[in-house]
Amino acid sequence: MVTGASRGIGAAVAKGLAGAGAHVILLARTQGALEEVDDAIRAAGGKATLMKLDLRKFEDVDKLGPAIFEKFGALDIFVGNAGVLGTLTPLHQMDPKEWQKVFDINVTANARLISTLDPLLRASDAGRMIFTGSGMAHRPRAYWSAYRASKAALEAMVKIYAQEIEQTNMRVNIVYPGATQTDLLDQAYPGGCPGDIKAPEDVVQTYLELASSDCDQHSEVIAA
Repeated sequence: MVTGASRGIGAAVAKGLAGAGAHVILLARTQGALEEVDDAIRAAGGKATLMKLDLRKFEDVDKLGPAIFEKFGALDIFVGNAGVLGTLTPLHQMDPKEWQKVFDINVTANARLISTLDPLLRASDAGRMIFTGSGMAHRPRAYWSAYRASKAALEAMVKIYAQEIEQTNMRVNIVYPGATQTDLLDQAYPGGCPGDIKAPEDVVQTYLELASSDCDQHSEVIAA
């Protein structure tokens, strides 16, 4: 299962997992974009299931675990990739609703996903959780308060969860994709981001390695 699977890194990772033989559950808010990813996966001989869902509707998020169990009976891999930038503005001028939206999607939705998917991944022979983090979490920068604070909170939360399950067969890790060509990057740098920019496909291998049943890395941050 991949969140934010309709475009960018999420779409690329979903295609990579499908190419490696996984039946991928594609989750995002945009039906049309999900269908495009689904078409690409099926054209390459893969399998996917679409789930249109707004991650801010937490009651619907909480139902995902039971719904996946009822349909598939199991879940082996979860990629928590969905994220939003929010408005780049001085903190004292931040709209409280905008701040809440960023934390709802980047942090709280992932906490609810962990909760609802934990029983399924714990029951797997090799449950894997992979979250898309950001090195920006450790580099404070003016006007980026909501995004960078939320990524710092996500990383702390995931590492705490990893400690709590270290005696299980699960492995939980965080990927720092770096500067990657995504809608979020375009929003952050409308005039163009300086430096080298990766294509989403360039970071897929890191996710695939962490999703593998042979992966023994746990509670680590890996730069793609």
